[in-house]
Amino acid sequence: MDAVLRSAAIYLFLLLIFRVAGKRTLTQITTFDFVLLLIISEVTQQAMVGDDFSLTQSMLAIITLVGLDIGLSLWKQRSPGLELLVDSAPVLILENGQPIKDRMKQLRVDESDILNAARELQGLERLDQIKYAILERSGSISVIPKPNAAG
Repeated sequence: MDAVLRSAAIYLFLLLIFRVAGKRTLTQITTFDFVLLLIISEVTQQAMVGDDFSLTQSMLAIITLVGLDIGLSLWKQRSPGLELLVDSAPVLILENGQPIKDRMKQLRVDESDILNAARELQGLERLDQIKYAILERSGSISVIPKPNAAG
């Protein structure tokens, strides 16, 4: 029972931490971020199973984490408010070539992030070629070009 409670606590704690950290945390992962995630996973593993490294303890922790995740996804389907709280909503960060600075600052997105997405996704070179740029729930940036932006 201890493994179930520890795993549930870790699940909720990580959900809160990554929600507070923001959307951009996982999409622009650097080498250091990757190493940090490895450290977090090691610390998390120790916190969930404690001193008992048995197969049963590990399986209980895994079942708890997967069960909570499935339960939360089912709950989010029935409650749009919860989905908004946990996953947030897509946010418009640029409109008609004009960056929406206050939103970008709040979301820790800069113009180079938008230009990078525009270049990779649409082959665009300048902000004035973009009709909309949207920071999606996943942390990725969607770019909708202006109709005459090609070429």
